[in-house]
Amino acid sequence: MITAEGIELRAGSRILLESATFRVAAGDRVGLVGRNGAGKTTLTKVLAGEGLPAAGKVVSSGAVGYLPQDPRTGDLDVLARDRILSARGLDAIVADLRKAEASMASENDDVRERAMRRYSRLDAEFDAQGGYAAESEASSIASSLGLEQRILEQPLRTLSGGQRRRIELARILFSGAQTLLLDEPTNHLDADSIIWLRDYLKSYRGGLIVISHDVELLDAVVTKVFHLDANRAEIDQYNVGWKAYLQARELDEKRRKRERLNAEKKAGVLLAQADKMRAKATKAVAAQNMARRAEKMLAGIEGERVQDKVAKLRFPKPAPCGKTPLMAEGLSRSYGSLEIFTDVDLAIDRGSKVVVLGLNGAGKTTLLRMLAGVDAPDTGRILPGHGLKIGYYAQEHENLDVDRSVLENMKSAAPELGETEVRKVLGSFLFSGDDVDKPAGVLSGGEKTRLSLALLVVSSANVLLLDEPTNNLDPASREEILGALNNYEGAVVLVSHDDGAVEALNPERILLLPDGVEDLWGPDYADLVSLA
Repeated sequence: MITAEGIELRAGSRILLESATFRVAAGDRVGLVGRNGAGKTTLTKVLAGEGLPAAGKVVSSGAVGYLPQDPRTGDLDVLARDRILSARGLDAIVADLRKAEASMASENDDVRERAMRRYSRLDAEFDAQGGYAAESEASSIASSLGLEQRILEQPLRTLSGGQRRRIELARILFSGAQTLLLDEPTNHLDADSIIWLRDYLKSYRGGLIVISHDVELLDAVVTKVFHLDANRAEIDQYNVGWKAYLQARELDEKRRKRERLNAEKKAGVLLAQADKMRAKATKAVAAQNMARRAEKMLAGIEGERVQDKVAKLRFPKPAPCGKTPLMAEGLSRSYGSLEIFTDVDLAIDRGSKVVVLGLNGAGKTTLLRMLAGVDAPDTGRILPGHGLKIGYYAQEHENLDVDRSVLENMKSAAPELGETEVRKVLGSFLFSGDDVDKPAGVLSGGEKTRLSLALLVVSSANVLLLDEPTNNLDPASREEILGALNNYEGAVVLVSHDDGAVEALNPERILLLPDGVEDLWGPDYADLVSLA
């Protein structure tokens, strides 16, 4: 399905991957793993034909379906159903059928008659291409991903970021591609949809490469693991499932350590003997040869893998503020005749912790955007309190200027900091050297997450609005986020499907959308987090 030969990937002057050769055949379900910034997203873009390697070549046989971390569509006026159908080129016929239907209502007999003939011809073409069965299949996939029929009839611009991403996932699964490249496919999915996706991918007969931090998905689906080692710029290939891979990695590390210790011990004996022999001129050459042998012995042994670096995260010391720094009254949002939520009131006290719960499409992201001042409500108002300073983390990273560099984004967020201090903060988030000059638009999802979090760290915000902050993060980086949430002294309004994030926040209250009901947090609500 996909063959890569001698692939080299670069990010500026940094080599991400060097001389990598591998093959993904029909039936191979590959988990592509590695720390954030190792090059996983860059590699999948190259395999999908959306980027070129610095060296080497990629050959694909058959169609490739690619789900990027941040899917974008050009025309947001397209209906969600048509976007899915476009994967097989059926959307154009559907659009023509709708035009013919409209013309069939004309009072002009000639126009009506031509429209009826055109409709009949288009209907036959649609049926010949399996269109009606395909529509049913597309609706079934969409329903399994939590997309109701009413959502499929809406333009993309009326949907939340999570709904649009699920439309893109449905489109890829519907496409019939021989190879799927899925970058964090469980982002924005509820628990039932994740279970369905696991079962779907387990039975998928084509080639699959999946990037995911969902351990249960990897354990259930993958039959091979490619580990992208950021320190060695190499891919380690394991032809085993997830649990066997973890065991193999552990055994491999133990073997490396044991062989290294044995080699160091033997080399130490040789070097000590060489030092004794150097004192005698007649044995100087022998001593030199012995020292070379010791050096060769050490050079031939694999070193222990360098531990992956992890961004060190601590949210800012909150700026002083009044008792209630943020309030909202009577907020509502509708798209056309579709009411998302109405008459929502909220009071965020200093240091309070609030979780916003609701099914996908209930308006959680929209509410946070209103509180952040990004979007205006249809009705109601936002009331900033004394000393309010908001830090907003957007799940789609739209708070980043994608045309500006990492360094420029940071300078804009903290103009009072000098360049040395800004670079120091970026370094703690693993942006160093040429990395700080990369445009934000070329960063992977995990790197964008780290940059967005770095902007929060320098903000001195006293109210954090966090929309799915653990998406796209490797396990170690996620633990940093959870620790930072647990220790932050300011107020937090959190939207998350991540049980661990909610547990780390230790919320006092919940806001349930779309009804706008407030309640004290309790164990009964914990079950709603992964479903929301």
